[in-house]
Amino acid sequence: MSHIQDNKNPQWYPLKFYPILKDKIWGGQKLNEKLNKVSNLPNIGESWEISDVEGDTSIVANGVFKDQSLKDLLEAFGKDLLGLQNYRIFKNKFPLLIKFIDAKEDLSIQLHPNDELAAERHNSFGKTEMWYVMQADADSNLIVGFNQEMTKEKYLYHLENKTLPKILNFDKVKKGDTYFIEVGRVHAIGAGVMLAEIQQTSDITYRVYDWDRVDDQGNERDLHNDLAIDAFDFDMPDNFRVPYSKTKNVSNEMVACPYFTTSYLSLDKSIQKVNHTNSFIIYICVEGEVTIAANGVEEHLYTGETLLLPAAIKDYEINTKNAGLLEVYV
Repeated sequence: MSHIQDNKNPQWYPLKFYPILKDKIWGGQKLNEKLNKVSNLPNIGESWEISDVEGDTSIVANGVFKDQSLKDLLEAFGKDLLGLQNYRIFKNKFPLLIKFIDAKEDLSIQLHPNDELAAERHNSFGKTEMWYVMQADADSNLIVGFNQEMTKEKYLYHLENKTLPKILNFDKVKKGDTYFIEVGRVHAIGAGVMLAEIQQTSDITYRVYDWDRVDDQGNERDLHNDLAIDAFDFDMPDNFRVPYSKTKNVSNEMVACPYFTTSYLSLDKSIQKVNHTNSFIIYICVEGEVTIAANGVEEHLYTGETLLLPAAIKDYEINTKNAGLLEVYV
């Protein structure tokens, strides 16, 4: 905490964090090979880019606050980091979890609880999330929602008879495809897909079907069907595919919900930006490379890297000749 105590009024700068890499039964090596997430893990399924999940708090990788935790920064400078309105709502808790995910194999069929259920059962936020596909092998799929009108009784029949895939909606995907996954919506990332995920800070997942898969000890992973049945929303419309513009050098809104707003920036030149949001801003580089400059500090961002601009930074510039960024705030 020494650096933090010495900096009562810090000169804020773009913050980068060390990625937290997760070995998963379904993971592969794309995060290593394509996004330079260096690791000896055999199956890197996830890279947590910015996290305030208990036990997995991000650590600053650059500048004055290098090697300090996000949690320590929030406790010392919550208003500067989050913005006053966010601070009033979230206190010293960072509201978003940013990930890259590589599915070498299909993920389990799953869904997430809403805020009310998650608070009651797990003392957690719910888990509304969105996906941006960064790379997809030929004929790879995402599973989102059902392919027909659904009832609780019909769902349970297929679950019990191990025919759940017959009623699920499979979407073939390509780079740039974007999906909004509301709480209660059944979903899964298919084999061959690498994506960026933006979500509420929560690690609560209800797994309902895991393709009868076993680990190297011959054990199946736990399922959560008793919890999941109350979390389902069977009446959801087919509104999960996100259309968006790629107008050059401006923020093109993709998703706006109570938990986050995400825009796409397609840049072919440097731009000046002013933060009018009263929130922190996260930049996820999904193509090319940029330099983000604020308060005399420049930070380079390559494809597959993520950066946090504290809310206290109002004026900054993004320098590039060609890049694609996701811009996220609350």
